[in-house]
Amino acid sequence: MSEHVSETSKCRARLAPYCKGNGLDLGCGGDLIVPDAIGVDMPRPYTSVGDRPVHLKGDARMLTWFVDESIDYIFSSHLLEDFANTEEVLTEWLRVLKPGGVLILFLPVEQVYRKHCAATGQHYNESHAVPDMSLDYIRGIYNKIGVTEEVHGTPLVDAYSFEIVVRKVKSLPRSAAFGGTYHAKIRELEWIIDEIKKSPTFKIGERIAGVAKALGLVKKG
Repeated sequence: MSEHVSETSKCRARLAPYCKGNGLDLGCGGDLIVPDAIGVDMPRPYTSVGDRPVHLKGDARMLTWFVDESIDYIFSSHLLEDFANTEEVLTEWLRVLKPGGVLILFLPVEQVYRKHCAATGQHYNESHAVPDMSLDYIRGIYNKIGVTEEVHGTPLVDAYSFEIVVRKVKSLPRSAAFGGTYHAKIRELEWIIDEIKKSPTFKIGERIAGVAKALGLVKKG
């Protein structure tokens, strides 16, 4: 077991009560927020802070294991800041969340975290990709996506972190579900195949060409 203290352990007493039903702990690092959460992490996590199992190994930006609106809650601690495309990742996480489900985030206030590391000698995580990461930054993205309401938010806690809990109040619009990411294009191909099965006369040539170009299967232009 790692000598490092789990970030999840710092917020468990406050945030575990929101983890009810069938849910995920994304980037769990071996320390699940609650014992029955489904742990998701990379095949080779870059840190290990506990001995709880990782149930699903893969990229947390693409929750390919789950259909739309199938999960009651998603918890993630100190992971989202590693992804530069914050809005796309949050949209994907909201995709699998049921209406009424909650998304629970515990994240660094990036600029405070940098100062803390400089002042204390704590190792700075070079994987961080979002200099503006903060409660206001995440609130702005949620407002842009437009399918959640805030349940709880604290701008600074535990020296350099913040936390926010939102409830999904409506489904994502189709335009968000079929966005510009690679995984979204895969879902669009799956949707096209379903339409073909329903109607052999479905006009798909132009759609398939567009998706193939987006995936890099054919040259653009």
